[in-house]
Amino acid sequence: MLNEGDAVPDVKLEAADGKTISPADFKGNKLVLYFYPKDDTSGCTREAQDFSALAEEFEKAGTWLLGVSKDDPKSHSKFTEKYGLKVPLASDSDGSACEAFGTWVEKSMYGRKYMGIERATFLVDRDGVVKRAWRKVKVPGHAEEVLEAARALP
Repeated sequence: MLNEGDAVPDVKLEAADGKTISPADFKGNKLVLYFYPKDDTSGCTREAQDFSALAEEFEKAGTWLLGVSKDDPKSHSKFTEKYGLKVPLASDSDGSACEAFGTWVEKSMYGRKYMGIERATFLVDRDGVVKRAWRKVKVPGHAEEVLEAARALP
């Protein structure tokens, strides 16, 4: 499991435009990497909208945003277009990023256990080191809390 103080893993993700990206591509900049379970579900939509609403403030704080789920790039494009999202989304189709960040976990709903993505956010500094990790995120107020932490990072 990835913890504060760890170097961000050099995992490969697929952007909505089909290009390969990695958290390492953002070195020299601050990065908020947030993992979410599924496009176009209530909590994930709210989280993406909250980050989108603050996208300009994150930019002023010198911080890039990137949302990650296992949904494919086509799903991300539809999700982005449907809600006018301002946050780029990336696909972790093989689950390697979820494994590296420790967000692929056993979940339980109505007594049924299954594997899924834990809603989690990571704030990475300009040197590629995880400075803050939020796990089991509750959406209300979360984007604002992450923004304040990003502003506090040099």
